[in-house]
Amino acid sequence: MTSPAPEVDPRLLEILVCPVTHGRLEYDRERGELISRGARLAYPIRDGVPIMLPDEARSLDDAPSASKAPGEA
Repeated sequence: MTSPAPEVDPRLLEILVCPVTHGRLEYDRERGELISRGARLAYPIRDGVPIMLPDEARSLDDAPSASKAPGEA
């Protein structure tokens, strides 16, 4: 079982923006990521530090969608 994601300072979350779109980020506490809906990227948070490098981010397009049946495009 994985340990819960470390807490991130709420003030930091207020000022951080996506380095690709310069848009707002959403904090996904369960996965320990900052989500950029505009860029379709999830930036990891490691040891309480957001890693704001596009090369380190996970593409949201790679994530399976719960609303699609297997084989659907």
